[in-house]
Amino acid sequence: FIKMRMSAMRTSTQQIIQRIGETDQLFLQSNSAELTLERSELRLQLVTISHLRQEQIHFLQEAIVILETARIELEELSKAMFIHLSLQLAKAYMLYFEITRENRFAIITQQILKPLAQTEDGDIYFFLAYATASKGETSLTRHWLTKYAKTTAWDFKLLSEHHAFKDFHAEDWFQSLLKCKLI
Repeated sequence: FIKMRMSAMRTSTQQIIQRIGETDQLFLQSNSAELTLERSELRLQLVTISHLRQEQIHFLQEAIVILETARIELEELSKAMFIHLSLQLAKAYMLYFEITRENRFAIITQQILKPLAQTEDGDIYFFLAYATASKGETSLTRHWLTKYAKTTAWDFKLLSEHHAFKDFHAEDWFQSLLKCKLI
């Protein structure tokens, strides 16, 4: 069983690396927001597969450069696509935080997403709550989770199982938030 699983992982990794090569070639011909998202997502997949910290950081840095560059250089981005790129960038920075435990990556996530909070996007609220919880900022976490709970993106399972919010499970406000949405 273990050999089969390792073989499947190698195949998956090889497929991802092959697709990275293909998408990087496409990038040399012409870039688009969709291609940017795929190129960054492939690298983030490698981060989650790898067990070597140095490899993880390398692929995170590549994904971040790809996303940052696209947010600046791509012309005529729709608001929805800009938000999508920003959320992917926030995901990359929070993965960076998870690997290094350096608060600066949670702060960068906040800096990326806070200007977009007026869009009332549930995923933005979730990542802002995740970043503030990671920094131990209870009142801001509560603020963003309350906003998140009012959106269609709200996910009971995600919120109740996500490790960033474990410290809040015993809090009355957190329990009320979970119960309120179940009704």
